[in-house]
Amino acid sequence: MASSRATPRQHVSSLSEESARSGQKRAAARAAAELVEDGMRLGLGTGSTVAYLLPAIAASGYKNLRCVATSPMTELAASALGLTVEALDEVGELDLAIDGADQIDSKGWLIKGGGGAHTREKIVACSAQRFVVIASANKAVSELAPPVPLELVPFGVKRTLLSLDPARLRDVEPSPDGGLIADYFGPIDDPRGLAARLSATPGVVEHGLFAPEMVSLIVIAGEGAIERRAGGKPRLD
Repeated sequence: MASSRATPRQHVSSLSEESARSGQKRAAARAAAELVEDGMRLGLGTGSTVAYLLPAIAASGYKNLRCVATSPMTELAASALGLTVEALDEVGELDLAIDGADQIDSKGWLIKGGGGAHTREKIVACSAQRFVVIASANKAVSELAPPVPLELVPFGVKRTLLSLDPARLRDVEPSPDGGLIADYFGPIDDPRGLAARLSATPGVVEHGLFAPEMVSLIVIAGEGAIERRAGGKPRLD
């Protein structure tokens, strides 16, 4: 029987791919950071690409940014870098929000929520005049594929899961607001129809499907190049 252990060549290849993706995430984050201006009310997303965004923004030295974080992790990281983080209700409407994505299809639909913060991420995205998505090239797909992250109310969660079959809870901590995080594994051939079904299911707080009209701009960093895709969100200026 062949060994399942990775060969040295496979290990080096894996490290090389990881390094390339890290570079792409950094490039996308820096491109988005250039959109930030001093005095803005800024929404900060959650995830590995946003981890590169925060120091890029902090390096600008802006003194009058008012930031809103979509997760405790982002709030801690941003505060440690000297960024001012406030509650969304204190800041009000945002000028700009920047976040990552787990998948981005050719029509501009997103899947978000790998980190379990998609409810807050969606609230922040909808509170911003402009919502910019940043990603490495591997997040761009021709069609969305399961799973779709869900946040569920703890009460009656078994009944909720039965109505969403196939779906199952994640064995992780609850969402930042105490909801349970689950994943839906059914087909996503009609994202808009599925989004409507998930939203209409009692017990579902929020799902990780983000429609194109929520997004202003998508920044995808590939090998040596930055691709910018216009989103479907109407401009207010």
